[in-house]
Amino acid sequence: MTAGHRGAIISGIGISPVGRRSGIEGIDLTATSTKAAVADAGLKLEDIDGIASIGDTPLHETCATLGIEPHWRGDGINTGGLLAPVMAACRAVRSRSARHVLVYRTVQMMGGTILPQSGAPGSGAPATPDAAPAIGVEWIGPLLTMHAYSAANWVAMHCRRHMFVYGTTKEQLGWLAVNTRRNAALNPLAAYRQPMTMDDYLGARMISDPLGLYDCDVPVDGSIALVISAAEFARDTKQHAVAIESTGAGSGEGGWDDRPDYPKMASIEAAAEMWSRTSLTPKDIDVAELYDGFTFLTLAWLEALGICRDGEAGPFVEGAHRIALDGELPLNTYGGQLSAGRMHGYWVLYEAVLQLRHQAGARQVANAQVAAVAAGGGPIAGCMLLTR
Repeated sequence: MTAGHRGAIISGIGISPVGRRSGIEGIDLTATSTKAAVADAGLKLEDIDGIASIGDTPLHETCATLGIEPHWRGDGINTGGLLAPVMAACRAVRSRSARHVLVYRTVQMMGGTILPQSGAPGSGAPATPDAAPAIGVEWIGPLLTMHAYSAANWVAMHCRRHMFVYGTTKEQLGWLAVNTRRNAALNPLAAYRQPMTMDDYLGARMISDPLGLYDCDVPVDGSIALVISAAEFARDTKQHAVAIESTGAGSGEGGWDDRPDYPKMASIEAAAEMWSRTSLTPKDIDVAELYDGFTFLTLAWLEALGICRDGEAGPFVEGAHRIALDGELPLNTYGGQLSAGRMHGYWVLYEAVLQLRHQAGARQVANAQVAAVAAGGGPIAGCMLLTR
């Protein structure tokens, strides 16, 4: 498949040190990942003419630190949830509003925000930490009245309903945690690399029934960046260019708890849109990097993407054979947010690019050509197909 077939490629990726309570300032993490991504693409900082992020480091601070003045800074469109900046960057290079867009996500364990895009194309207006409310806030009010105060509570309700309707079991959730920990052992940047057994998983303390400690992602300090470039740059990249074949964004209708098809989520709409824009099918996926802020969200994405039919994701992951590195569908090969660390959907992109470049080392999936990437839960959903 021709690189850049859909008009945009991922030309560079970069990652900072990742750790728990590292003490490293957010701007330093951001500078490390962004400089690495630009160099990885074979570019200079002055080549960057677009920038986008969902936080934590504001765009104007990053630009000042890097010494750049990109004329394109986001586009004010938030469709795609956590992946909205990446999708906005794709639109920018396709429309020739920019040629090389730097996209980054920086997280820190203490505090943190997720902000919509800020600034219109060509406006040069800097984003600020209080430019807009966090993505999804408008959808959680009804849940707060029921004393469901965190995402763990909201996802737990979805999970319990899925268990009731389809017979999904706690052990099936556990295989996701066990599999990601096994993969994390092969990732030197992962927060947790020690082996985990099913007994370890089942014996962990409960967080929000039926979700226990190992059903929840691991907060870390870190930053990941990538460069989205126009397709014609593929021949000039320092690394093998990864094509963005198709994207899809969820609508957010129904919020967390008011969908007629509950416990389904906006991932349904996102996946449908993505598949409508490509001739590829779920059978073409060689590796899947799917959001696992909580184990159940991965099951939801497996079904939304059509990899499994409704209610069949639990049996699909049972035993972790199909989802192993040498299985039918290698899943979250870097260790996922459950073991490697919570990077809000950006480590899945970073890992997918490594897999398609065939640069993932000990965790490399043989002959990976097509990767599915998905991020978000509830009304926040975005997914992408990437090709070698």
